[in-house]
Amino acid sequence: MAAEHPEAAKQLSVVAENVGSHLPEVGRDVAEYVIAEIPELKGDVTVIKILQASVAENVATLLHVFENDIPLERIEGPAAALEYARRLAQRGISLSAMVRAYRIGHWRFLQWCLDELKRQDADEDLATATNRRMLQVSFGYIDRVTEHVIVVYQLERDHWLLSQTAARAARVRDILTEKNVDLNWAEPALGYRLRQHHLGLVAWLPTLTGGGEGLALLDRITNEIARKLGCPARPLFVPRDAILSWGWLPLGSHSDVFWKQLSDVVERSDPSVHVCVGSVGYGIEGFRSTHRQAVRTQELAAAADPAPQFTDFSTVAPIALMATNIDDMRAWVWGILGPLAVDDENSARLRETAQIFLDTGCSYTATASAQILHKNTVQYRIRKAEEIMGRPVQKGHTDLEVALHAVHYLGSTLLRARPA
Repeated sequence: MAAEHPEAAKQLSVVAENVGSHLPEVGRDVAEYVIAEIPELKGDVTVIKILQASVAENVATLLHVFENDIPLERIEGPAAALEYARRLAQRGISLSAMVRAYRIGHWRFLQWCLDELKRQDADEDLATATNRRMLQVSFGYIDRVTEHVIVVYQLERDHWLLSQTAARAARVRDILTEKNVDLNWAEPALGYRLRQHHLGLVAWLPTLTGGGEGLALLDRITNEIARKLGCPARPLFVPRDAILSWGWLPLGSHSDVFWKQLSDVVERSDPSVHVCVGSVGYGIEGFRSTHRQAVRTQELAAAADPAPQFTDFSTVAPIALMATNIDDMRAWVWGILGPLAVDDENSARLRETAQIFLDTGCSYTATASAQILHKNTVQYRIRKAEEIMGRPVQKGHTDLEVALHAVHYLGSTLLRARPA
């Protein structure tokens, strides 16, 4: 094998430095490419977020190796990559999908580096040597990291599958996805009656806790809610991963829920716990639909800033059903509210008054009463809001009402930091 070009390491360092100047864009592009190519990874917000973190750390680490000529023996797998392996194992996503993600992501990353090497316009011998070095080091890195994450995945998968809760989770997934389910088999397998009213629930923590304490906390809050609502049996509790759980509250023959009682239990519990619930459903279809609603509500709540501690689907249904893409929703809200979509106190006051004004049938008197304001103050605020938006509040009020409710719930997530 020919000796390496003496300038190859230096040239690769320059390539890495220039690619690294676009690090957020590179990480985002690689993650999006991986998700587009592997259908198994789509549709789960938590998995996608951890994938994005894993990609970002791997890209940053490999560029650091390129730039500083670091021996691969000194490199450990990034923390986010190991956590990603654990989450995939917990959720039953195949090992092959995880390994493919590394291969596909590696290819996309190399495209950035090769394009940058081409822009350097080095002579042919140096470009070839740099390319060879880039491939040798990057394939060595990917081989080292994938070996590590495969071990982590397998250990976590074995641990997860040995637990009774994981077996129950597999049965629940079957019930959620299969159209023809034998209830005489499913109910004993779950230890839960499907021929009754249910309330679907998703509970989660914003960060990982040690020693399984997070799941224990989520289990406690689920059982506490069930007791408060007077459920005739134990709820069905299914860990989804280390910080997120699905639940079904058995309501028996009753379909009424005292929402205030439910929200009080959550809001008086550990402040790190967040809970979202669907609407009451009956039978196996209700089991599925209330769960879908709770999951959709949780995805919305996780995007809110700040994230609310408790949300029920009925209060946010139109927003939850719309918000399949937060970026598109933000653009739509900006189009409706215009300069009123700014994250400051004055705009917040005007939005709140406009929202109550629309909710009360455009009544100045009712709005003043609700806000404990003088009627003239309400009239001034509505007029000011109209001036800022450049349109009457009552014109196209349906879109405006939805936009205001969306901002009220999602907060800073949908707002500009400063006027456009």
